Amino acid sequence: MIVAELEIYHSRPIAPTRRLALGSRNLPVDPAPGAGGLLLAGIVANFAPEVSSDLREDLVDVLELLHAGMKVVQPRVRHRYQSDNVGLLRSQHSLVSNGSSLDFNFDSELGLPVQQVLGALYAAGSFPIELRRPVLDACRNALVWGRPVDALFISDVMGGGEASLMDLRSWNDPVSWALDVLGLDGNPDDTPSKRAVQRKFRSLLREAHPDHGGEGDDAAARIAELTQARDVLTSV
Repeated sequence: MIVAELEIYHSRPIAPTRRLALGSRNLPVDPAPGAGGLLLAGIVANFAPEVSSDLREDLVDVLELLHAGMKVVQPRVRHRYQSDNVGLLRSQHSLVSNGSSLDFNFDSELGLPVQQVLGALYAAGSFPIELRRPVLDACRNALVWGRPVDALFISDVMGGGEASLMDLRSWNDPVSWALDVLGLDGNPDDTPSKRAVQRKFRSLLREAHPDHGGEGDDAAARIAELTQARDVLTSV
């Protein structure tokens, strides 16, 4: 299942006039960085090592201008950013959920690495300033990541822990996620009482405990999940 997606339109690598535009965007980032920010940072981390050092310095300049909410005078990094994508090639990148894991799908067949990184930065710069900055902070770190864009990278962007679609749900809608984990009826605007939350938590905790049939790592992970869900609901 696709949880974030970005189309980047760009001129051919050998074209004398280099242009860049953004196409379809599915980039959920509230609260930031979210799945969208994770995808953008992943694009940056994946392609930045293939960009020449002088252009990487120019990319940092663009990033800092976007981070400050300032206008980026065109052209930058040898490309003109525009809204029209007529006559341009398309690269499509996505973040997908495969069961319990998250994976990147990067399209590297047609565009230059610098075009992909620049497109990701402009996509990050299109968000409102309060959402833009955390996403660009992740992209700044991604520019110097220099390692495989794998589960360790995802964990780093997400703040630690095993990366999964459940993690993203707990970010984007923590109350609904916690209600689902504890099997409680309600909605984010009308949550159960703290006493009801504690009662359901203790019941599920007994079921998950090794003394009542829970085994090994699965029991530990379930107990941690239940505890996090309880904490979310009792702090609302």
